[in-house]
Amino acid sequence: MTATLRRGLPRVPGGEPWPPAPAATGDDAGALTGAAPAAVTLTAGAPAATSTTAVATASSVPGDPAPGAGRPRGDVALRRGLPRVPGGEPWPPAGWAPAVEDHAPAPQEPAPEPAAVAADEAPGTADASPTTESDPGGLSPRARRSLGMVAVIAVLGIAAVLGARLIVGLDGVQAFVARYPGAVPPPEGAPVGIPTWLSWTHFFNVFLLAMIVRTGLEVRRQARPEAYWARRSDPRTRISLLAWTHQALDVLWVVNGVTYVVLLFATGQWMRIVPLSWEVVPNAVSTALQYLSLDWPVEDGWAYYNSLQQLSYVVTVFIAAPLAIATGVRMSIFWRAGGRLDRLYPVTVARRIHFPVMLYFVLFVVSHVALVLATGARRNLNHMFAGTQGEGWTGAIVATAALAVVVGAVLAVRPLLIAPVARRFGTVSGR
Repeated sequence: MTATLRRGLPRVPGGEPWPPAPAATGDDAGALTGAAPAAVTLTAGAPAATSTTAVATASSVPGDPAPGAGRPRGDVALRRGLPRVPGGEPWPPAGWAPAVEDHAPAPQEPAPEPAAVAADEAPGTADASPTTESDPGGLSPRARRSLGMVAVIAVLGIAAVLGARLIVGLDGVQAFVARYPGAVPPPEGAPVGIPTWLSWTHFFNVFLLAMIVRTGLEVRRQARPEAYWARRSDPRTRISLLAWTHQALDVLWVVNGVTYVVLLFATGQWMRIVPLSWEVVPNAVSTALQYLSLDWPVEDGWAYYNSLQQLSYVVTVFIAAPLAIATGVRMSIFWRAGGRLDRLYPVTVARRIHFPVMLYFVLFVVSHVALVLATGARRNLNHMFAGTQGEGWTGAIVATAALAVVVGAVLAVRPLLIAPVARRFGTVSGR
């Protein structure tokens, strides 16, 4: 009986099928004759990297010589394939396949010593330069964008100062500044000084606004809320706990603002911020030129505000704040109009207005604080935080304590501290 050797799967990935084809010997080349022979020698070339030859001995077949009879027994089980005939045993028979080195590997050149490698050819040098160039200082893309924005703002600021100084030096502009020095005299009977209620509402405004801006930005970035809040009367309508915090702070901010406006008109302080003459416009332009040229205008914030301050306060109190309230209510859980009113005032319109208004408040606060510190910090801080005109340090100390309170409150706005308060007004649940 003669049958072709049936080969199975390779022993190693990428290798030849196992067992390998038998070596050609006389008339029996490429074939096996009769029943399973007493011993079958299988020779196959290993991959070039190892240059080894595997010799397999089927020791389980009757008549197989002892392991010491010329073919050493290994410790790797022979991988068996399909049977040679239908219903037969897998081929080759069970046995062992030791790896025997056929020949020594080709000699290789000795690797250079580490000290002999040039500094500019050291491993990793070629990769270090591109990484440094593409990511200077290990900064993230967001940090690089922020630094880029700061650099652009600095360049624009320097250009604005240089341009303003050039313009103010012109004869026509000097005559304009002389005619409009930057402030319109207040009307007779206008109050003088900063009352205590104004100092407190000013502080609460900064305190609440800082937390509103922080929670508002986080609501915009939030993908999966950590917790939700719902009315007890309507548990199916939920908002994130952070959104509830933002809206609760908005309510307190509105209450503080209404208190400020009522007292503003009740005490006559409105005459300090509301312009009563169209001359406020050219005076505001004159004030802006003087600020940009770093030649501060003569002012007395204890008695009156300059025209640029008046216009900015009017825009902030009577335009920006109402816009923030109207758009915030439309986006909040308090909106329950529905129907035609929703179509007349879509929520998408409210979103497009609400965020730019928030940016305006941030810009106003930053510029306001910068001018307070640049135009006489101790005097200005005494006006608002100490209620005096002196040049002492009381106002600066109180302002520093107030700033610490604001920073602490901003850092404390976390679900762990918010949830107990939110549960008093509704139901707080997890995801």
